[in-house]
Amino acid sequence: MKNQALHGGLGRALLASLAISGVLGGCVALVGGAMVGGTMLVVDRRSTGAQVDDQTIEVRAANAIHAAVGERARVSATSYNRVVLLTGEVPIEADRAQVETIVAKVENVRAVVNELAVMPNSSFSQQSNDALITSKVKAAFVDAKDLQVGSMKVVTERGVVYLMGRITEAEATAAGNAARSVGGVQKVVKVFEIITPAELAALPAAPASAPGK
Repeated sequence: MKNQALHGGLGRALLASLAISGVLGGCVALVGGAMVGGTMLVVDRRSTGAQVDDQTIEVRAANAIHAAVGERARVSATSYNRVVLLTGEVPIEADRAQVETIVAKVENVRAVVNELAVMPNSSFSQQSNDALITSKVKAAFVDAKDLQVGSMKVVTERGVVYLMGRITEAEATAAGNAARSVGGVQKVVKVFEIITPAELAALPAAPASAPGK
């Protein structure tokens, strides 16, 4: 098991925990949500400003990455509470370092967790399988006790599941266990901002966002 913690300016307890462990599995009900206009929304633990910033960061990061490496690499930048997770593949180590540097300079980015692999781009079939795994992991969160699917983002690359969110230690453990139970998952990497139960209880019931946003 490998653990990497990020503290200081990332909030009281931003845990970029690379909790890696080897593992070998329709209708999804949303937990902890609110009904708006006939549509069920899931409570998001980020502020409204953070949600908007994350969406903007992802667009700006994607544009900057494409300008730097073009089609020779396949890079995804996922932002949660202004912390950006980089996943995908680049052909050389220099590209890996360049992408991280570029994304770190995007406005409002607090930190970058670089999980880019130096290797050929994954195949379409692998990407399709990863998308299926992501869906299954989210479904597992719905079925798990005391987990809110809307409090986390799930990213899958080559069978590796990355988890992001503002959650408690207990929730982090439960989320990792739920993800590892899904067939096809090779390992689980946690990139969580850990909050205390008291901080969780103090969070407002709103804003809300659609799952996976």
